[in-house]
Amino acid sequence: MSNLMKRRGWYIGLIICALYQPCIVAGSQEPASPPPDTPAAGSDPHATEPAIQDRRDLVFYPGDTENLKPLTRKLLSNIWLDQKAIWTSPFHMNRDEGVLWAGLGAITAGLILTDRRSTHLFENSAGQVRWGKSISRLGAVYTIAPEVAGFYLYGVLADNQKARETGVLGGEALVDGLIVVQIVKAVAGRNRPDAGTHPGNFFDGGSSFPSGHSVAAWALASVIAHEYRNRKWVPFVAYGLAGVVGAARYTARQHYASDIFAGSAMGYFIGRYVVNTHELHAGHHRGTITPIAQPSTRTFGVNLAFAM
Repeated sequence: MSNLMKRRGWYIGLIICALYQPCIVAGSQEPASPPPDTPAAGSDPHATEPAIQDRRDLVFYPGDTENLKPLTRKLLSNIWLDQKAIWTSPFHMNRDEGVLWAGLGAITAGLILTDRRSTHLFENSAGQVRWGKSISRLGAVYTIAPEVAGFYLYGVLADNQKARETGVLGGEALVDGLIVVQIVKAVAGRNRPDAGTHPGNFFDGGSSFPSGHSVAAWALASVIAHEYRNRKWVPFVAYGLAGVVGAARYTARQHYASDIFAGSAMGYFIGRYVVNTHELHAGHHRGTITPIAQPSTRTFGVNLAFAM
């Protein structure tokens, strides 16, 4: 093996490391307890009992963001916190996350080795490419952004917290994904399959690895699937459409299989991280506990009331 091939192998390995570690670790982090004197976001400052807290109480939630100014401020603050957590998360990786990273990295490396052959599995006719490009518009930012805005506007107009939260978290995941993917694309510099010269080459100024459409589609799908997980058909539809976007980018000859797989994994973990970190857990689990004591009838117990 030539020295050039060895160097390229090391470079590709470093790209895969940089790609998966932040997304997997950030996406699977469990909330940690903040300092005991940190007030919970949205809590009553006059409350006599300390609120149950976790790491998410240090950030902003999407509740009560009907006005543009507080919404913008919260989104920008959360995105800054997200990026900080994503890019520093490799320093906090545990064994399980390392195993997951190794598995996804191995799959990506295997796909990279077979990309130049697998891209010719289809006839790659003009009609196929045209249809692929048309369908893949489902994952374009100009398509996904109105969907996110639609969730938010419906939530505001109908006073529906879940829809409003889906819009805010979806938008946040979309921006987080775009920032990460642009950085990785610039580092990888891989040429697209339809490039005029050196298709598939890394570090050649291209923008093929990873698939930005897949990142955006899977990030939003991850948020929607979690927010509406009580409706069993929603995750299937959300992830199914995200998969269609990736397949369309493949048939359009805009990406290799490894580009799409990597982008899909990135999008999924980024979406999950945003939900795990910024979901208004107080709104999903808010309730009251009232003791019941009636000595005359020897009735003792508690009454649980939850606000959905």
